[in-house]
Amino acid sequence: MRSFKPFASDDEIEAIGRGFLDLTWPVAAWTHGAHFAATLWLLTCRKDLDAARDLPRFIRRYNEATGTVNSDTAGYHETITQASIRAARDFLMRNGDIGLFHACNALMASALGDPDWPLAYWSRARLFSTAARRNWVDPDIRPLPF
Repeated sequence: MRSFKPFASDDEIEAIGRGFLDLTWPVAAWTHGAHFAATLWLLTCRKDLDAARDLPRFIRRYNEATGTVNSDTAGYHETITQASIRAARDFLMRNGDIGLFHACNALMASALGDPDWPLAYWSRARLFSTAARRNWVDPDIRPLPF
């Protein structure tokens, strides 16, 4: 069973987003929930940014700053990042009127809260291939619903 401590406020979500961007968010706290919180914050509060274009660069930069190697087997993953942005954007379109931290909690209570959610759409071999890490690779189990 997955455990998740619900977010308590919009300020908490903003702290994650800002900490991610300014490279001060602790790597130990860079959880699946923090990834989605930062993404939802960027989509909601940083309309000057294009998440699909900018988030990959921010993730690579954050990884490098926190000692995570971006390689063919670790660090940044293009397919998971782009699928997660699509999922977060779709979730906000359907649930954005409930407020940011409530939306983050609702997203984490959904199937997307499971870090393995992409495996409903991609086989493990395809998702964790070098090609999928470097570039977008279409799902091979079923199409994304968003």
